[in-house]
This record gives sequence, C-alpha cells and structure tokens, in this order.
Amino acid sequence: MTVRAEHNSQLRLAVQAFLFSKDNEYFNKIFEGRTYYGTQLAPRLVYYPSPKLRLEAGIFLWKDYGTPRLRQVRPLFTALYQTGPHRFLFGNIEGHLNHGYIEPIFDFERVMLNRLEEGIQYQLKTHRFNVDAWVDWQRQQYRFSNFQEEVAGGLVADVNVVRDTTAGWLVRVPLQFLATHRGGQIDTIEKPLQTLFNVASGLRVRKELGGSFLHSLYADGYGVYFHDYSFTRELAFKRGTGLYLNLGADTRLSKVQVSYWRGNGFVAPQGGPLYQSISYTVNDADYTERNRQLLILRFFSDYKLTDGLTLSTRFEPFYDFTSRQVEFSFGAYINFNREFFIATLQRD
Repeated sequence: MTVRAEHNSQLRLAVQAFLFSKDNEYFNKIFEGRTYYGTQLAPRLVYYPSPKLRLEAGIFLWKDYGTPRLRQVRPLFTALYQTGPHRFLFGNIEGHLNHGYIEPIFDFERVMLNRLEEGIQYQLKTHRFNVDAWVDWQRQQYRFSNFQEEVAGGLVADVNVVRDTTAGWLVRVPLQFLATHRGGQIDTIEKPLQTLFNVASGLRVRKELGGSFLHSLYADGYGVYFHDYSFTRELAFKRGTGLYLNLGADTRLSKVQVSYWRGNGFVAPQGGPLYQSISYTVNDADYTERNRQLLILRFFSDYKLTDGLTLSTRFEPFYDFTSRQVEFSFGAYINFNREFFIATLQRD
C-alpha cells in the first residue's frame, strides 16, 4: 500500500487475492496437525485526493475449501497519509507479516487465520531507522456485553549500526515489543482481565555476496521475554524467556534457514504455538512443557509468474528435542496484488 504523487486525483481499483494451502504434519502435545486450504479476496476502490493521501474502501471475502459458506465477509476502510519517511494509517492497517516480528512472538499462520488488523499505525523508514508502531482493536465491547474487549499493540524497530555498501555488510540491532489485553468494565461476565507482554532484542548480521548462485548470508540472534501482568493468574507461567537463533542463505533457487529455539516457560498469545510452553491442542489442552527446544530447517521459494502474481512455497521440518521426533509442515501460496486505473476525477 503506497501513496504515489503521479496518481493524484485518480480513482483506481485495487485487487488483492490470496490462495493458501498449508499442511502441518504434527503429532506433539503442544500443537497438533491440521490443514489450511482456502482463498481470500479483497477488492477495493482507491482514491488519491492529494499527492500525500490515499483513501480506500472495499470488502474482504474469506472462503475455506470443503465448506459451502464463507468464513468471513468484512468491510475494508483505510486512510493512508504519507509525507517523507513518515506514514500514518487509520482503519485497516498493514498487519501480519508486514510488521516484521520473529515467529515466536507473531505467528506466520496469522496471514491466513487473522489477516485483518484494524486500528492505527505509524511507520518510519530511513537509511538508518525502521519503525512500526501499531494498535489492533480486535474486539469492541458495548454496555452489557457478554464478552470482554480485546486489543493488541506493539512496536517493531531496528537501527543500522554498520552499513557498508562497498563490502556488503549490514549489521542491525532490533527491538520488538507486543502487548495483548483482554478486559473492559461494561460487560456482564465475571472474568478476570488479562495483560501479557512479549519483548525481543538482539543482533542481525547480513553479508551480500553478489554471486550468481549464492546471493547473501545472514545470522540473527534474539533474546525473548514473556511477562504476565494480569492481576489474576490464569496461565501456567508468570514469566518466561527464550533464545532464538537463525543462520541462513539466499540462493538463486531458494532461501535456506536453520533456526534454533530454546524456551523456558515462554508464552506468546499471538506467537507461533510450536515455540510455546503451553498446549494449543484439543486433546491435551492442559499440557505444559516448561523447557522447549527445537531445531528447524526452512526452505523458502518465491516464483514470479507474471506482473503482480507470485507463487511462494515453504517446507519446514523440525526436530523436537523433548519428544525426539521429526515433524514437518509444507505450504504453497499464491498472491495477486494489482491496481487498475478507472478515471481521473476533476475538482470543482
């Protein structure tokens, strides 16, 4: 989503389609196997009233295969104001993978299961700093509601401490924060409020090689922290920590990454379930595993089929040190994202 000065006063049609298929062949007590298979479509009318402002309205349709009904039908509204390196979004914000969180804090599968985020967002991008600050209002509460309000928000930032374009070195220090809150004072239920925090920071190093086959190498290391700030304790763990290490290579054929995770009492309400110390299963919902240790091998590939149309694949086997099992997931995704000119609107 961008604002372009050359589109000033134009009315355009934006079409985004996402076809997904992901098979989790899991047999553990933290997160059991399941399959996601469906399509999401988001057509929007886009108007550029000025060189710095983009307004759009449309509809979001989500259809899971194997069921005759739509999973979701929701309206879309976004106002984007962009000036220099600053971007302000109101309404439907740029969420899920666009935030740039590590997977223990923000689950990749949210791109399929929780694609829409609604609220406010500020983004800054310069040659040295990247910032994404956001609030996602997930559930609105009204007087005498029989449910609690739910809200999430966070900050993703990194600073370039070394940027040597001649030698190809890039070193960054990241900071990631995410908070979730469930509560409210105007509902009719006796349920305690819940406030959870996740924080991560570390070091990211990348070396551009410029080879015809091996393009670049990178290494990331994060320390991760969880804290339950709720007045009433509901979770099995009050606080927890984690170590997340990545070593990867970008090649002409695919991206290859080896990840290591070691968690101790770690919980993240929007993070990947595999990394957590509490169960997300149906049959073992009360199971906990304080010390969780995983070794993950990832293969990512992106294929540009035509303008605006991309096929992406992910194959991710992992070894669980506790159960001593090898399990895997495989996903294939088709993304279509294009804008089409309709008319130039003349002002009075």
